[in-house]
Amino acid sequence: MRIRFQGRAVLPGRLSGEAIVTRSGFNTLASFYQALLSGSRKAVCSDQDNAELFGRDLKDKIVCLPVSIGSTSAGAAWDRVAHRGIAPKAMLFSQAMDSLTAAGLIIACLWAGKRVVAVDRLGQRFLDEIRDGDEISVREDGTVTIVRIPKTEPCAPSRRRCGARGSGSSGSRAAGRERQGKEALLEAKREKLAEK
Repeated sequence: MRIRFQGRAVLPGRLSGEAIVTRSGFNTLASFYQALLSGSRKAVCSDQDNAELFGRDLKDKIVCLPVSIGSTSAGAAWDRVAHRGIAPKAMLFSQAMDSLTAAGLIIACLWAGKRVVAVDRLGQRFLDEIRDGDEISVREDGTVTIVRIPKTEPCAPSRRRCGARGSGSSGSRAAGRERQGKEALLEAKREKLAEK
């Protein structure tokens, strides 16, 4: 299943990756403070006021959020995060991005050479639909697509084996082949999405 949204590309780019979601404001300095002080190669969120992100690694993730909050230190924080190589891949805003975050991301792109793709004005429905771990693709024109692969239902506990017929092992081999086929199809879909 694909769900598509159109936003405004503030810092355009084409990429795909894993979503990490917060429905509260994102404080840039508070989120990266410990990672910057400790010299960590990870960007573990240190903002205790953001329960959805606290303690989770933001590096190379696509951060989905309503707005950013905080002070004028956000621009300098983005520059340092980019220089250290611990920045997220993208920031996707449901509302309009504030000028301090936009300026910080532009400075990080120009001075550190690290573009954090930024798209805003995706709408509240975007935040309602997106979930942690969703695969997302972003295009240069601000089109954001959530790619969700439906999960198959697990076997009922009363069955001996999933897809097994009779007592022979041919049923389990058939189930294994079917599972391998589904995994190959899933991998092909991911590769096709990455090419776009």
